[in-house]
Amino acid sequence: MVKSKSAPKKATKVPTKKAGERPKLKRSPETLVAFFDTTMKSFPDVELRKVFGYPCGFINGHMTVGLHADVLILRLPEDDQAILLKKPGSGFLEPMPGKPMRDYVIVPESIRDNKGEFKRWINKAIVYSQSLPPKEKKPRR
Repeated sequence: MVKSKSAPKKATKVPTKKAGERPKLKRSPETLVAFFDTTMKSFPDVELRKVFGYPCGFINGHMTVGLHADVLILRLPEDDQAILLKKPGSGFLEPMPGKPMRDYVIVPESIRDNKGEFKRWINKAIVYSQSLPPKEKKPRR
């Protein structure tokens, strides 16, 4: 009698994210990056740098304005958050589902399309960040 080689196979594991591995981030559309860069030229006091590959603006070490994937965000005080959150297309920045970031609100396209109104909102974000105590710079590793 010949034994069959069809022994039960071991279950194959689905590849999972390794500890410390960054999640795959969606790139910002080039048109949105260009819009951000052009707009930020009007705000020379805002320090520009990248966070997770996304362009962002900082005041006193606090992220104040920036991009995340295909949205533009502003850091605002609660009263201004409440006003902006009433607009269709806004919401809190939620980089991971179920994990909203406090103070960061998505700017709806209707406001981005109105240059004057958008700049007023950026100014509100700048004033708010200026009211926060400056962050100490972390030493580079």
